[in-house]
Amino acid sequence: QNRRQGLREESVMRVFFFRRRFLRRVSGFFVSELLHTSARLERRHLRQEDKRKKMAASGKVEDVASEVDKRTLSSYIMTTTKDMEMTIVMNAMQLACKLIARAVRKAGVANLYGLAGQENASGDDVKKLDVLSNDIMINALVNSGMCALLVSEEEEEPIIVPADKRGKYCLAFDPLDGSSNIDCNVSTGTIFSVFQRTSSSDVEPTVADILRPGTEMVAAGYCMYGSACDFVVSFGSTVHRFTLDDGVGEFIHIGGMTFPEKNKTIYSCNEGNFSLWDDPIQKATEMFKAGEKPYSARYVGSMVSDVHRTILYGGVFYYPADKKSTKGKLRVLYEGLPLALLVEQAGGVANTGMFKGSLGRIMEVMPEHIHDRCPIIMGCKRDVDKILAFYET
Repeated sequence: QNRRQGLREESVMRVFFFRRRFLRRVSGFFVSELLHTSARLERRHLRQEDKRKKMAASGKVEDVASEVDKRTLSSYIMTTTKDMEMTIVMNAMQLACKLIARAVRKAGVANLYGLAGQENASGDDVKKLDVLSNDIMINALVNSGMCALLVSEEEEEPIIVPADKRGKYCLAFDPLDGSSNIDCNVSTGTIFSVFQRTSSSDVEPTVADILRPGTEMVAAGYCMYGSACDFVVSFGSTVHRFTLDDGVGEFIHIGGMTFPEKNKTIYSCNEGNFSLWDDPIQKATEMFKAGEKPYSARYVGSMVSDVHRTILYGGVFYYPADKKSTKGKLRVLYEGLPLALLVEQAGGVANTGMFKGSLGRIMEVMPEHIHDRCPIIMGCKRDVDKILAFYET
């Protein structure tokens, strides 16, 4: 019994010593980690303190001061056009686009989805956002004091600006292109063209001031509301892209826009109308889908989005005339002409296909009325030429 008691005491002592040794090792580990962590934090603090001292010595308040060097849309227009009136018009346009972009983002929350219960001048169903976007555009441009006449897709007749707010520019615009996609949150946009009135400033402007070919436009552009808000504009030479920085509320210059040196193989069209197209367009479409490396099909259904992608990636976008719409579906003044200017200035080709008995530049189309239409084939030269070749043979 004494021996059993001795073994029990020895076992207890052994457990005690093992536990003490274990605790010493664990505590030593934690102490060591604590010292290392403390040293790391101290080094980080010293680095931050050193950085603050250097910035204070250089006179910098924050490390983002270099962003002031970035070019805004307003400064670009002023230095490019050196035209104060054009600058004011474009400032009104970009303000309207910012407000529309905000409305598009808040559409669901503000109950702006769905139809407004009316049709526009082109016979399309009007969405609630169409109505709001149209009001924003008209108010902004009229109050700029630089516009004489406005043409909107949503208005049956042209808008004559009151004499006390009248300027020298005539604008045509689609307030919200691709609005049929609003409810499913697909990219939409605003398209505009700018003409300088030809009538005297002391008489009331008429539609003759704006019913002119695209070769007489002084500016054109669009604003696309997608994952980013991009404003793309041309004043007759080169195309430039600006992206809205929500933090400062300004469109910041991203750079020029041109077709890439190596164009992607993409065709974009509404193939649901295939059976209504003429033979050359059908053959061209079949050609794009044939061969060992067929073209990729990309079609958003919002002209702004499809043309934006076509300029950036290459390929071709087309909406030709068909048996049902013999003049095509897209409007000349506020869709065909402005986007044709941008495509040509970016290094592409914009053609009507077979229209009124011949092939021709969209830029040379003379609209017969403010909501006139024309067929559209635009994209890189390689692919537009492939389509036109079927008409020539």
